[in-house]
Amino acid sequence: MGGFELQTSMTVRDKLPPEKSLTSGPTETGRSYWQILHTNLFSFFNIILFSVGVILMVFGRYNDAFITVSAGLAGTIVNAFHEIRAKRQLDKISLLVRPEVRVIRDGIEQTIDPAQLAPGDTVHLRTGDQVQADGVVVSDNGAELDESLLTGESDLVRKKQGDSILSGSFCVNGDLIYRAEAVGAESFANQLTAAARAFTPVSTPLQQQVALTIRLLMVLTVFMALVFYISGFIRHLNFVQNVEASAVLIGLIPYGLFLTINLAYTLGAVRIAGAGAVVQQTNAVESLRYVDVLCMDKTGTLTTNALELHALQPLGQISEGELRQHLGDFAHSASTANATTTALRERIVGRQRQPVDEVRFASARRWSALAFDDSAGRGLFVMGAPEMLQPHLAAGDGADLDRQIQAWSDQGLRVLLFAYNPEVTTLHDAAGDPALPALQPLGLVSLRDELRPYAREVLAEFSELGVHLKIISGDNPRTVAALVKQTGLVDPKLVTGAELAAMSMAEFEQAAEEATVFGRVAPEQKAQLVAALIRRGHYVAMIGDGVNDILALKRAKLGIAIQSGSSATRNVADMVLLDDSYAALAPALSEGKRISNGLTNATLLLITRALTYAFVIIGVLMVGLDFPFEPAQAGVTAITVGLPAFFLTLWARPQAKTEPLLPAMVRFVLPVALWSMLIGVALYTYVYYRTGQALGEAFVPPGLITRFERYTGLDYGVDQQFGLTATRIAAQTALSVFLSLGALILLLFMEPPVALLASWRPVSPDRRPALLAVGLMVLLVTALYTPAVATYLGFLPPFGPVWRDILVALAVWAPGLWLLWRKRWVERLLALDV
Repeated sequence: MGGFELQTSMTVRDKLPPEKSLTSGPTETGRSYWQILHTNLFSFFNIILFSVGVILMVFGRYNDAFITVSAGLAGTIVNAFHEIRAKRQLDKISLLVRPEVRVIRDGIEQTIDPAQLAPGDTVHLRTGDQVQADGVVVSDNGAELDESLLTGESDLVRKKQGDSILSGSFCVNGDLIYRAEAVGAESFANQLTAAARAFTPVSTPLQQQVALTIRLLMVLTVFMALVFYISGFIRHLNFVQNVEASAVLIGLIPYGLFLTINLAYTLGAVRIAGAGAVVQQTNAVESLRYVDVLCMDKTGTLTTNALELHALQPLGQISEGELRQHLGDFAHSASTANATTTALRERIVGRQRQPVDEVRFASARRWSALAFDDSAGRGLFVMGAPEMLQPHLAAGDGADLDRQIQAWSDQGLRVLLFAYNPEVTTLHDAAGDPALPALQPLGLVSLRDELRPYAREVLAEFSELGVHLKIISGDNPRTVAALVKQTGLVDPKLVTGAELAAMSMAEFEQAAEEATVFGRVAPEQKAQLVAALIRRGHYVAMIGDGVNDILALKRAKLGIAIQSGSSATRNVADMVLLDDSYAALAPALSEGKRISNGLTNATLLLITRALTYAFVIIGVLMVGLDFPFEPAQAGVTAITVGLPAFFLTLWARPQAKTEPLLPAMVRFVLPVALWSMLIGVALYTYVYYRTGQALGEAFVPPGLITRFERYTGLDYGVDQQFGLTATRIAAQTALSVFLSLGALILLLFMEPPVALLASWRPVSPDRRPALLAVGLMVLLVTALYTPAVATYLGFLPPFGPVWRDILVALAVWAPGLWLLWRKRWVERLLALDV
């Protein structure tokens, strides 16, 4: 027995990949405050924003530079604040469960902090204690250890003198004294977590698509800037005109989107915190929305490591009341409690009697027994696995057991046989070894593994949504398969770690795809299974609690830990389930859908604005007219586009399915940008030439001249640039007002309040976007006729004919856009699937 246990422990150690077998340095796997700040400050989006800010400062646009850099810093503050808050919450959890170590120094037992443990120390391990250092057992008193955090195997391991023990395991029964050999970074648990210390952020599909879109816009912006500078050199544009055009082109990058994403993630994390989860990575909630494969450990993750009584089946002539009496006495009289006796004590009342002999449960025997000789009765009682006790039954006594045992086993229940001998009161032979006499069956006891709170309901909901469940455990695969039947999984396909080790890469990936239960799996095999599923195109989430789950958690797209698991596991996870409850996963999934849908809407709106302005600039320059925007005019979209984008994110609904961002951009953004360019360039050209024609007429209304003179600062008939400046400003105002009002009408198409507008999407039950659009229209018109605001925005308050031109353009633009979406002309032109 001892040799077998030593070999098992060595096998666990040998499961480490060679390149991960040594480590040094601190054992903390959570990020420091500096690492959190550094990661958020120098994110991909912030590098873009800071670069834009520097360029604007070089051109002397200090106000624009300040706004741009502020957007990046605001996002950094929001993200860092949330992640630091999550870190502090997990630090408090770790502090509450911080263990102590009992060492014997100079013959005196004393309690010390685990950090003070040194090689060579003699450690006293008692029931309930966690092993803090690797070592060798010096003496034992029936100690049995739970190594499930390290191996995933739920069976207890009996430890005797000379056996090795590993840090991270727990003493469940008895006690022992061991000599510490490997502590701190050299211990097995810390070696296993060494690979998880590096922080490797994972982007969600939406983040990846947004990043790609931003890169494409940056390329377009640089290309347009080069073309404009070459054109400006040929046309002899002055420095101020180049600077203003550069500021507008740089403004095409939707930096408001970055802040919107950060705020959406943070608000989502705050909501989920109220549901019972700590979100360490701000994109974790949205990431859950894409999961199509959910991998999880069994022992300690799917289950609580506890059992609950399911049913009793009396055998022979005994009644259920008598069976409950004997079982109650047996459970309450055992000297040490294990999972089985604890479950019986919770459900069955009994007397605490003094046994005259006892054999504690051991995983090798798979039974425990008590002998009594007192006023309440004489005899011995034994409870254990039916196959271990049936050889001790009289011939024919076990004939009726198999059917009930099989029926309960098929339901994923654990079945125990309870038997007795009324005459014998000793449980050991002459050599002192445990021995059983002939037995009479009293009854069958069915127990079930206690699932984590809400685990069954949440997994059923995920299954209905098409998420595939895979249990990856170090436990016996048949034991795991029996358990998962409780979750509703039918006919699970089993694969063992040994079978995986003998497979080729192609066979391994096929097994990962097809099997649902993986047993006797090593920690690195868990990570390999996750990696194989990712290579096959799946978005994989991993839920774990033990040190043996860390590599898989790091490899998964989304890592979720249980609060009661190891601190190392909590630190590397993207999300931690508080109170070991799955209750937060259902609202987290709904919140993830809401965030994804909201950010998709915001991205579509902001990218539409950027591409529309880019196309209009290209169109106007192709016509041969002046640059169509002033920096302040382009900035008005912060209100007409930026504000709606934020509220669309805030008001989004958790719809089950939405179109991916990139296809949606082709179907939504491209028609809007192209059609807006055609109408916008036509409007700009018409107002430009019509205003110039009006100023060149023999009689010009004095009021018109006065308004132009007041705005341009030039004198009519004196300054040669008066006519060109006035026509350009009038055309720019008309174009900017048209695009701003169009952006607000676009909001009505995205969230249509009535069926007439439902060409892109069905009618929305939410009326807030429509009210926001109307309110912002009123605000825009008011701003146009407020002199100080209009001047700051670079607008000349439109007079009657210009308003007529704007409204005509909108009257053509809106129905045309409706037809483009309804008839899908752009998609047909591009030969997309319609």
